Amino acid sequence: MTHVSGDDSRRQLRPRLRARLLSLAAFGLACCASVLAQDETNRIRWLVPVGRFGGNCAKDASPALAPDGTLYYGATDRRLHALRPDGTEKWDFATGQEIESSPAIGRDGTIYFGSRDGCLYAVTPDGQRKWAFPTQAWVDSSPALASDGTVYFGSWDHNFYALTPDGRPKWVFLTGGPVVSSPAIGADGTVYFGSHDKNFYALTPDGKKKWAFATGGPIISSPAIHSDGSLYFTSVDGRLYALEPDGKPRWQLWAGGISASSPALDAAGNVYVGINEGHVGVSPEGKKMWERGGDDLIDTSPTVTDGNTVYFVCDNGLLTAMSTTGVFLWSFWLHGHSLASPTIGPEGTIYLGSQATQCYSLKGTNGLAQSSWPMFRRNPRHTGNVVDAR
Repeated sequence: MTHVSGDDSRRQLRPRLRARLLSLAAFGLACCASVLAQDETNRIRWLVPVGRFGGNCAKDASPALAPDGTLYYGATDRRLHALRPDGTEKWDFATGQEIESSPAIGRDGTIYFGSRDGCLYAVTPDGQRKWAFPTQAWVDSSPALASDGTVYFGSWDHNFYALTPDGRPKWVFLTGGPVVSSPAIGADGTVYFGSHDKNFYALTPDGKKKWAFATGGPIISSPAIHSDGSLYFTSVDGRLYALEPDGKPRWQLWAGGISASSPALDAAGNVYVGINEGHVGVSPEGKKMWERGGDDLIDTSPTVTDGNTVYFVCDNGLLTAMSTTGVFLWSFWLHGHSLASPTIGPEGTIYLGSQATQCYSLKGTNGLAQSSWPMFRRNPRHTGNVVDAR
């Protein structure tokens, strides 16, 4: 009989044990992947893979949702698409170049949006062109809609425009650089936006400059407005700024990187924004409450719900749900990269697109937070007006 020492016995068992452990690990990973895949499948209400639909969204591109449930979405196929609540396409409207401007929906249902053919368009709810206003360069800025129907937007031609509801120019304000920042309208009608000339501007409704606040870099994000009139935005200089309504600095936070993400606010006045690869929560006093690493760069804007959940989208297409205290809740992989900020319907449905020519409707549990600026462009219609709750 051959004697086997304890050490030899252990050496003989190790390969078998290792193989068994690897087998169990593989089985566990397969089960986990199956559960995750099932969870992702259960979260989808509908997914629209349209051949020419989707495309490369603008950094703050986001679908706009009309009160009747119609979803409007622009893409690099040069078309604005209208989807019914069940995801079927109602119509599309062709422009001369790709669309990287998020649409805004007026009270009468008119859809306003820019195109890289240099025009700002107005389209009826049934997809007919009302008018097109030409500028001298790309229009990536998403329009804001005033209570009197005035349409505000910027262009790469360095100008900021105000148009009447029928497309006639009211006034033009020249800045020192391209304007891709989407404007926000305060309760008193003041219009706020940033420019590549490094300035953050406040203009009166008749186009006069109230003040300009200088930063250390171009401003490509769009402002959020608190109910007290304070303003929040990021600059390429790596800072998150908070200003008083008169343009005086309230605080500034060194965020540590360039950001195209526009801030969103919860009901308590906390600020949420994406910085590099981080999901960040900031107190109303300008103190960083938490920061959680993401899976890729975050150039989109977060969306805050009334269930104390914040949605972030990484550039690689990972949608992440975080609690307002920074706790990870769940995630969902889109099919392809995404630079689209989430839109939330009244019942909590999440709408967003990806660069893999997909548009998603996902199950959510809560509607928008009851704050002054819970998402990109303030509300699902994307009016960019602080007085428009919905």
